[in-house]
Amino acid sequence: MPDTPPKPCSLRTLCRMAEQGERFACLTAYDATTARHLERAGIPLLLTGDTAAEVVLGLPGTIHAPLDFLIMITAAVKRGAPNTFVMGDMPFLSYQCEEAEGIRNAGRFLTEGRADAVKLEVDGTFTGLVSQLDRAGIPVCAHIGSRPQRAKHDGGYRAAGRTHADAARIVEDAIRMEEAGACMLLIEATPAEVSQQIVERTSIPVIGCGAGPACHGQIVVTQDILGLTDWQPAFAQPVTDMASSLQAAAQRWITKVAAADLGEHPYTMVDQTTTSDI
Repeated sequence: MPDTPPKPCSLRTLCRMAEQGERFACLTAYDATTARHLERAGIPLLLTGDTAAEVVLGLPGTIHAPLDFLIMITAAVKRGAPNTFVMGDMPFLSYQCEEAEGIRNAGRFLTEGRADAVKLEVDGTFTGLVSQLDRAGIPVCAHIGSRPQRAKHDGGYRAAGRTHADAARIVEDAIRMEEAGACMLLIEATPAEVSQQIVERTSIPVIGCGAGPACHGQIVVTQDILGLTDWQPAFAQPVTDMASSLQAAAQRWITKVAAADLGEHPYTMVDQTTTSDI
């Protein structure tokens, strides 16, 4: 753990890392306490993802993430990790209906949520919105490839870019997003060849989520790599078994409470009142 707080990470920092070929790790965070420890570990970028709907609220999918809730916890993450680049995740129907509404909601992530950028699940048809967000001064990370908010439309979660035509479309989406003003790309669940082509044909940082090693950054859900979820995607296998540690700690607390083994009580009466006097 670093003895001193890390230097602030900005978009310029991430661009420089990408240009110099320095790979950077990214994780999700949904609360100030976890964010604080991830910043101390040296994680430069945190995403307050709509996966909070599943991980925090216990809902069946990311489309159920409430906008106000995500803005609130994005601000919490930034308070916990003030020197980390924090991305707010724009939830389902917060930007797809009208461009003006999307711009206002994205702006709320920056003002109320204190985010450094917003992430949107998009394809080439969203160039107008991305351009308007760029014009408004709102940094955009364009999420392409597999898009979980379309899971119901696509019949479930699935990889993207596995055919030549689909791969070519995703690469074209990436190029169009950069041209529209996106400052970063996030590619989810594609063959490594797709992300390799995108890295070679764009000039902005590319973050992969199960998209292969060519990406400048790699992001997974923190609870997945901590072993806290019952199922993890193949690209986010646990690096520790915190579930067992958490359960063991809870079981030790159960034992201590049952035995009244609470240690010395820290509070005493200041006026020597006895029990019978109360």
